[in-house]
Amino acid sequence: MNTRKIRGTGTAIVTPFTANGEIDYDATRRLLDYQLAGGVEMLVPLGSTGENPTVTNTERTKFFRFVIEYVNGRAVIVAGTGSNDTRASVALTKEAYDLGADAALVVTPYYNKPTPNGLFEHFKAVADIGIPVVMYNVPGRTGLNMNAETTLRCAEIPNVVAIKEASADLAQCMEILSNAPHGFWLLSGEDNLTLPLMALGAAGVISVTANVVPNEFSRMVRFALEGRFEEAKAIHYELLDLMKIMFVESNPGPVKSALAMMGIMGENYRLPLVPMREESRMKVRDVLLQLESVVVEEMEESGR
Repeated sequence: MNTRKIRGTGTAIVTPFTANGEIDYDATRRLLDYQLAGGVEMLVPLGSTGENPTVTNTERTKFFRFVIEYVNGRAVIVAGTGSNDTRASVALTKEAYDLGADAALVVTPYYNKPTPNGLFEHFKAVADIGIPVVMYNVPGRTGLNMNAETTLRCAEIPNVVAIKEASADLAQCMEILSNAPHGFWLLSGEDNLTLPLMALGAAGVISVTANVVPNEFSRMVRFALEGRFEEAKAIHYELLDLMKIMFVESNPGPVKSALAMMGIMGENYRLPLVPMREESRMKVRDVLLQLESVVVEEMEESGR
């Protein structure tokens, strides 16, 4: 694929569940319609926001197939295929490739704590499948930070095209941006750092908040890509409280709560995740009410 398509706004979509714990495909369809109407460039199923550790291999195959076929080329599909077992990541990535995914999001292996050489060999093995690979550095979830030196070494691997950077370390991100080979992109993995990172050269974001306001969030990102930073800044501050409240408890609790309030899906999880505390839910509700006109407009435009 043209790796320039790995730019703009990617939504790390939640995985809707029914009350009895099954994947809710009707709600998934509503969520995908809402995202597509909002104009996001990429959809990222079964990342950490999608509760991927609790999805079985059979469910994963069915979910990837459903999303890929339903979207039908209207957005780039970046399938979450990361694991802390390289063989499993290779197998999951090959399956996603065979199903028609455009790229794979591959997290740094968690729990194992590989060395820089181990990280390099891990991403090389996955990239050998032939699908574009977006690496994902999220120390808060994996217990391991992939530093800039290792990222830049991995950026030279054929088919490794980008990194989703969620370290929140601006110095590290700047080192990557200033030394990355041509055609290698950095995507923000922190919603509230999207605009600052794009001002430094990032190509976009893989976002949690875009689940709730895909149109407004993707407008901000497109303004930044066009160099219209005053307009992007206005949206950044408009959405800042929402971006922050999406992490008032562990993701995807707040975003699922917001989507349930909007009538897109039920607020259902798989253990060990549980519904948020009522105090946190009210905080999410208050921020949504502050943005009521934006949310209502987005939902009306999507036909909801």
